[in-house]
Amino acid sequence: MWPILPKTTDSAPETMARVSTSARRATILVLVGIVLLSSNLRPTAVSVGPVLAEVRDAFSMSGPVAGLLTSLPVVAFAVFGALAPAAARRIGIHRVTLLSILAAVAGLLGRAVTGSEALFLVLSLLALGGMAMANVLLPSLVKLHFPDRIGRVTAIYTTALSVGLTAALVLTVPVAHAFGGWRWGLGAWAALAIVAALPWLSLVAHDRNLERAPRTITFGQVARTPLGLAMALFFGLQSLQAYAIFGWFAQLWRDSGYSATVAGLLAGLLAGTAIPLTLWLPNVVARREDPRRVLYAVIAAYPVGFLGLMLAPHDLAIVWAVVVGVATVTFPLILTLIGLRARTPEGTAALSAFTQSTGYLVAALGPFLVGVVHDTSGGWTWPLVLLLALALPLFPLAAYVSRPVMIEDQLPER
Repeated sequence: MWPILPKTTDSAPETMARVSTSARRATILVLVGIVLLSSNLRPTAVSVGPVLAEVRDAFSMSGPVAGLLTSLPVVAFAVFGALAPAAARRIGIHRVTLLSILAAVAGLLGRAVTGSEALFLVLSLLALGGMAMANVLLPSLVKLHFPDRIGRVTAIYTTALSVGLTAALVLTVPVAHAFGGWRWGLGAWAALAIVAALPWLSLVAHDRNLERAPRTITFGQVARTPLGLAMALFFGLQSLQAYAIFGWFAQLWRDSGYSATVAGLLAGLLAGTAIPLTLWLPNVVARREDPRRVLYAVIAAYPVGFLGLMLAPHDLAIVWAVVVGVATVTFPLILTLIGLRARTPEGTAALSAFTQSTGYLVAALGPFLVGVVHDTSGGWTWPLVLLLALALPLFPLAAYVSRPVMIEDQLPER
């Protein structure tokens, strides 16, 4: 995995110490690169939301175009995510990761200065496409560099992802106000992406030391396996919940009597609740031969929170925000399972690509369905009933993906 060190005239103990120090530094650099990359995955997608009204005013953007803009993350994750494994095999996983970050930098900077509505959409798609490919490759990078510490490293990088999500939701508007407009609020995230690219400038050297193996696992093969289908449906249903929750729950609390500011704080509490659990539970899942009980406990928070919001959306809003926040920890847990259900980095990349690209297509239905049911019913009871019903299939899916089955064992013959 690592470059072969040159011969040296040092004594054996000194040589061993030097090798150990070099390996340790390389490991730290990879971990720093993964953490910085993870912190950038969500700001690219969610930073537009807090300043969407200002963006629409600047471009005289119609409702349908605004709807297209808000749907671009799902499109990018579904389309570009599916392309990531083939690109990684062809030019190297570290090179693709660096190129993905640079695409995000170009898109974030470009859309912050353009005066064209069409170019704003194209540059947004460029930034999102870069982050979508990096998002799919992360489990494979963890499998490649930390095969014996999948749970721990997944916990670290998904925590960084949650922090990035929370920061983008909380800080975009204050930055825009402090520096004079929405362009600054969006463009500021390019600075974080530039910092994230720095470790990967050195890490691309690893691709020169890895032999390009022939592609043995295809997207279509994974699509024909029970494990691939179960993982994709699990990922899709939990992402559907997340999209609906972060898209609509602030409005739910405003409709129940809270101000816009307090409703935003409740949404922030919901997102922040997942951070400490994200740092802990993936490692628990990775260490257990049968992680079903952990998954069941987290998933059960969905129906509990939704029932609570039906009964007391105002008086116990803080309690239900915390409970639903616990349920959103299903996201890092399914990412952990992606790394555990394949034997090789290639298998992990293929499973990750199919799971996430297909799953995000399922997830796209969430905000749309909730909005339709809310408009039709005129309240929040039936949307919550819908979300509760869509959470129930997660239990049998969790039971299946918890089994110690590897994707390579289910691949059909070509």
